[in-house]
Amino acid sequence: MLPWIRALRPLTALLLAAAIALVPATTAHAADARPASGWNDYTCKPSAAHPRPVVLVHGTFGNSVDNWLGLAPYLKNRGYCVFSLDYGQLPGVPLFNGLGPVEKSAEQLAAHVDKVLAATGASETDLVGHSQGGMMPRYYLKFLGGAAEVNALVGIAPSNHGTTLSGLTNLLPYFPGVEDLLNGHTPALADQVAGSDLLTKLNAGGDTVPGVRYTVLATKYDEVVTPYRSQFLDGPGVRNVVLQDLCPLDLSEHLAIGLFDRIAFHEVTNALDPAHATPTTCASVFG
Repeated sequence: MLPWIRALRPLTALLLAAAIALVPATTAHAADARPASGWNDYTCKPSAAHPRPVVLVHGTFGNSVDNWLGLAPYLKNRGYCVFSLDYGQLPGVPLFNGLGPVEKSAEQLAAHVDKVLAATGASETDLVGHSQGGMMPRYYLKFLGGAAEVNALVGIAPSNHGTTLSGLTNLLPYFPGVEDLLNGHTPALADQVAGSDLLTKLNAGGDTVPGVRYTVLATKYDEVVTPYRSQFLDGPGVRNVVLQDLCPLDLSEHLAIGLFDRIAFHEVTNALDPAHATPTTCASVFG
């Protein structure tokens, strides 16, 4: 075996292992059944207190159920109509979604938002996404007319400006074939590498579009979307939040912030309803 091939194999394994962490690992069940907790209920009608349905957008290797076993019931129990979707599916790859090209995934999100708005009778929705799910909706907002249908986007550890995967992607030019592997088999991973064509297009001319409020929730312990401040957005209507500024004891990393961090969940509700926001502190885990 040639030396560069021997070097390529561990590098590929490291890249894929880090990429898997872009979103929570799935459990064994399929993501097409309605969760028992009551989200994805298309008979739900938004209340006067929460007039916009919330669409949850999973990340790379996630799905519409497993990514949201913590946050969806949290929001549902607080009176929101909550929906989630699967996107970015690849043929022959069950359960693990968010792998297809970001542009195509944004088209799937656009169709899903239309479906939710038609079912609920609402004129706008709010989007909450984790990792790729916090970045990909920006393509929908910027290029597919989503700004007319979305009031707010909350990104939890979003890959807004790409990731170095803690520097691993800097090695890609030295290993011919790896970038082709990522582009050919998991386009979404290649799209999220810092400096990709997708991210260059997405961020050209400014990070935001008028009429949408943006919130970014980041943890300084993020080991996947690195450096963590690359998650932040610039522009009017943006609020960038580091969880440790709210609670220094919060040790959540990339997965935990989206899976079960109730400090992050509390800050999500503040972003969805800023008129009734309450301070987020370490005590928010009990709320």
